[in-house]
Formats: sequence, C-alpha cells, structure tokens
Amino acid sequence: MKKLTLQEEEVMLAIWQAGKGFIKDIVDQMPDPKPPYTTVASTVRKLEQKGFVVSEKFANALRYSPKVKEAEYKKRFLNGFVDDYFKSSYKELVTFFARDKKISPEELKEIINLIEESEK
Repeated sequence: MKKLTLQEEEVMLAIWQAGKGFIKDIVDQMPDPKPPYTTVASTVRKLEQKGFVVSEKFANALRYSPKVKEAEYKKRFLNGFVDDYFKSSYKELVTFFARDKKISPEELKEIINLIEESEK
C-alpha cells in the first residue's frame, strides 16, 4: 500500500465519510474552502489507480466507494511512522508526547486502563 499525499488523504477522508458517492458528494464532505470539482475528480482517479477506491458506472457518471478501510490505512501508516521516527517503539512515541506536554497524566491513565482491560 502506497503512502498518500496530503491532498489524496483529504479526499480519501471525504470518501470514507461519504461511504459511497459521486464526485459532488465527495466535494460536499470536504471542509471549506472546498477544492474545485475538477481537482477532486483528478485526485479520485489517482486514488482509483492506486487501488484505494473503486468505481461503479451509473448512466454517464461514476459512483466511488472506498476499497481500503480507514482503520487499515491508519494502522499501516502509523506503524510505519513509529518505525521510522521512534525506533519501532510505541513507548518512545508516548514518551515524546508526554515530554512535550501533548498528553496529560489523566490521558495516560486512560490509556493504561484500556491496555489492562484489553488483556482481560
């Protein structure tokens, strides 16, 4: 699976939100200021070429839907991010955010509770 560009990720987020939709539906899901229709259409075609979306023909239009699940994409690239920047250590990742005061002690306790509950 290839890493998406920022523009492709923004469009892909809109597709995940829409579920299925035509280019207009995808544009409608995007935050303001909305990109031009033609830009979104071009990006969706690239996403289809990369295997992230599939299309169905309806009369003269194509309806797009995600081929790759959002959770699958996030998991794969978060793992790559941790591998590249934190020596494959999630402990290093959490330590980085704790030292930078981006995560509170209460949030860390919640994370510990989640981990302990998932081990039961």
